[in-house]
Amino acid sequence: MLNINKIHHIAIICSDYEVSKHFYTKILGFEIVAETFREARDSYKLDLAVNGIYAIELFSFPNPPKRTSRPEASGLRHLAFEVNDIKATERYLKDNDLNPEPIRIDEFTGKKFTFIADPNDLPIEFYEA
Repeated sequence: MLNINKIHHIAIICSDYEVSKHFYTKILGFEIVAETFREARDSYKLDLAVNGIYAIELFSFPNPPKRTSRPEASGLRHLAFEVNDIKATERYLKDNDLNPEPIRIDEFTGKKFTFIADPNDLPIEFYEA
């Protein structure tokens, strides 16, 4: 059996680097740990942290293929971030024109959650603690 400690990071390939960088840093509030331009690949790599914990690697590549999001396809389904107040989160998302889905209740836990799409149509879930 492997001895895995935790999830180390999530890698996301974006279609528009500046738009995605703005979304993850200015809208969601992730902190920039490092930003590197890889000339040989004509690609940026942006390392991001949430509350000081390394979480996301954001990559840019020239002309990446569009992500299949709906109907749901195999592979990564969505990213989920824990929040303390789902109603306050919903207001913030609406104030930033992110069009959150109606708040739903998880039938198994009774917790509230909502979804938006990131600039690359990756589903992002906000799940109330």
